[in-house]
Amino acid sequence: MTATEPTIREQELADLASVDDIEWGVRLLAATPTHEGRDLGLLRQWACRADEFGARLAPVPSAARVVERDGGLESMLLARYTSRPPTVELYTDTLALAEELVDARGWRAWYPPGSVRAAALAHEAVHARLHHGPEKAALKQALGHTVLRLGRHRVAGHVAGAEEVAAHAYARTVCGLGRSPLLLTAALRAVLPRPGREK
Repeated sequence: MTATEPTIREQELADLASVDDIEWGVRLLAATPTHEGRDLGLLRQWACRADEFGARLAPVPSAARVVERDGGLESMLLARYTSRPPTVELYTDTLALAEELVDARGWRAWYPPGSVRAAALAHEAVHARLHHGPEKAALKQALGHTVLRLGRHRVAGHVAGAEEVAAHAYARTVCGLGRSPLLLTAALRAVLPRPGREK
């Protein structure tokens, strides 16, 4: 760690909460491959629509098996859904760091005790729904990204990263969070070592 790095990280953390949830969605989309050079207005439109879609989804319990393990800090993961067999892996080391950050930043009103774990589970439950259920096509329609028109007919295209924005909005809504888990993801990125940077 360099001598100036704590100051840089502190400033990064101080600025994170000033960015609203939609802007975090825009930034997620802008950083997603295939969106390089896309108009920011279009990315904002997609982020808004994906956020609205996720926030409107009815709560549904996940049928996936939950497995807790360490090792999330290295890959910057709170949780991961795998479909065969349906499993949610919860990374306890990253969850613990996220809880520490919530307390350190004074964000407990946004993320009540236990809500980080609940949000991670809810987030992955929506990935399962978007992977297996009719919501995948419904999200495409909601985004309005047309890839082909034939007369009055149109084919809705996939928007990379939109499922992630929708899943965060769903978790925020069903867990009653004051802010999207995207803010926590950004905070984790600010404090974890980056490639090429000394620990």
